[in-house]
Amino acid sequence: MIHHDGSALYVPDRAPVLGGTTDVYVRASTDAGVDRVWARWTFDREPRFVAATDARPLAARTGERWFRVRLPLRNPVSRYRFLLDGPGGYRWLTAAGVFPHDVGDDTDFRIVCGHAPPDWAADATVYLIFPDRFARSAAAADRQLPDWAVARDWDHPVSGDGPDRPREIYGGDLDGIADRLDHIASVGADTICLTPFFPAPANHRYCPTTFDRVDPLLGGDAALRRLADAAHSRGMRVIGDLTTNHTGDRHDWFRDALAGRHRDLYYFDDDLEFGYETWVSVRRMPKLNWTSAELRRRFLDGPDSVVRRWLEAGLDGWRIDVANTTGRRIAEDNTHEVARGILAAMTRSRPDALLLAENAHDATGDLDAGGWHGTMNYAGFTRPVWTWLTTEPLPFLGVPVGVPRLPATAMVATMRAFAARMSWRSLTTSWSLLDSHDTPRFRTLAGNSAGLVEVGVGLMATLPGTPMVYYGDEVGLSGTWPEDGRRTIPWHDRTRWDHRLLAVYTDLLALRRKQSALRHGGLRFLHVGTDRLAFLRETADERLLVLAARRPVSEPLRLPGIGAADNIYGGAPDLAPGDPLSGDGPTFQVWRLAD
Repeated sequence: MIHHDGSALYVPDRAPVLGGTTDVYVRASTDAGVDRVWARWTFDREPRFVAATDARPLAARTGERWFRVRLPLRNPVSRYRFLLDGPGGYRWLTAAGVFPHDVGDDTDFRIVCGHAPPDWAADATVYLIFPDRFARSAAAADRQLPDWAVARDWDHPVSGDGPDRPREIYGGDLDGIADRLDHIASVGADTICLTPFFPAPANHRYCPTTFDRVDPLLGGDAALRRLADAAHSRGMRVIGDLTTNHTGDRHDWFRDALAGRHRDLYYFDDDLEFGYETWVSVRRMPKLNWTSAELRRRFLDGPDSVVRRWLEAGLDGWRIDVANTTGRRIAEDNTHEVARGILAAMTRSRPDALLLAENAHDATGDLDAGGWHGTMNYAGFTRPVWTWLTTEPLPFLGVPVGVPRLPATAMVATMRAFAARMSWRSLTTSWSLLDSHDTPRFRTLAGNSAGLVEVGVGLMATLPGTPMVYYGDEVGLSGTWPEDGRRTIPWHDRTRWDHRLLAVYTDLLALRRKQSALRHGGLRFLHVGTDRLAFLRETADERLLVLAARRPVSEPLRLPGIGAADNIYGGAPDLAPGDPLSGDGPTFQVWRLAD
């Protein structure tokens, strides 16, 4: 065992200051063959070495040796790794693991100074809501629908495809969400993320016609204020969803640009398919040009700017839609600058606001750059979990083949590959989600297996990252494709709810809220096989052992160094020293270690 990660166990200073120093620790078992350790850190990308000294922190246990290095922080992102020497030979320790040969710098550990996410983010659990399908208020029935909309009864099946798919309106609104805050809180969530609330000629509202008001179909500006106030009174937060990459083709700005006013807000070119640049060839979504000074003024400058006015109206942060392509076009690459500009604008109104980037692929190159606090971790959590727990070859965000069924070794290797290319801070602030409004429902992917769904929820609740629950998952909503998954919650008929699943969500999220190690602890994988894995979450005061299995495995799993432990989730027996881990799969178990 040779280990280091960015948790407080190994990097105690949680608010590092540029120009200062910070202590970092390496931990090794006494039989790991490590006698000497150096940290190799880079100053302006020039490598320097600092020798480690022996240390004995409070978390040290028999059979372990700890080393401490005082690391200078000379750049906003300080990158470092460890050189190990002794009977075990020449080795490098990076965030990707231990290597007996030289490796590139892309997986060096990172300490980030400044631009920290708000303190509350580390303890948050997010609940993502597609407003039209969550809940109706009493006022919804009296609203006049626009000409483009097709009214649907609450229990009407959603359309799979065809012209009515974006036009179906079920009548969910913001006051309906406010009416159900007790349910959201009871599940264990304390942060609500809304998909867009601006007016648009589609139920998903990702093609807005203005950023100046809340859609009257959702209750208007006053309803957003009521929701924010009601949430804040319960100690909850509300995050909005903003399309910084594009508007709709009926947006006020685009109509003005077509008329010749401020055409620099967009990209016009007669050689393009529609005469203007779009998001992935969707005609109704013209792409915004972030080289435009006028666009930056409208989005960022002053309390009435798009980014700031809705924070002033009660929002606690923004999720940025398709953040990966915002500010990028051909040779232009202004994404990092745009992200920093958005964060700077936000903090002028709300110093404790959260800025979260949607990126369905590899977000690691855009994190730790002074902008996005984290990402929706599709690549480093969602897809690898799907590959381990899938029973249905469902599509995943444009991949032309169904999700493959892979062993736990592949799942963990993928998770580690992405985690190694971002700071621990970005990893833990990123959202761990099983599904969303852009994917099939996880329950359907798992073949409606109660055991497999529980394993997935367990991983979401116990691995580093911020859990994100997609509305209705907790009561058993299903769906084979994204639109199919955007179903309504049957509030009027709770016999259709999966109450066992609701208890799984409630209990696992409560466990995360209760056990500090699940929110702030380090991570060590102890066993990774084909059908099961085991890992530790550790702080100086607490060690939790987690076992996840997707099917029964006959061979007992014995983990050296695991002593007595009390089972605190899953119902397996308590452990005495030397006991194998038990629990027929699919199973998810958590023990609290006594020592």
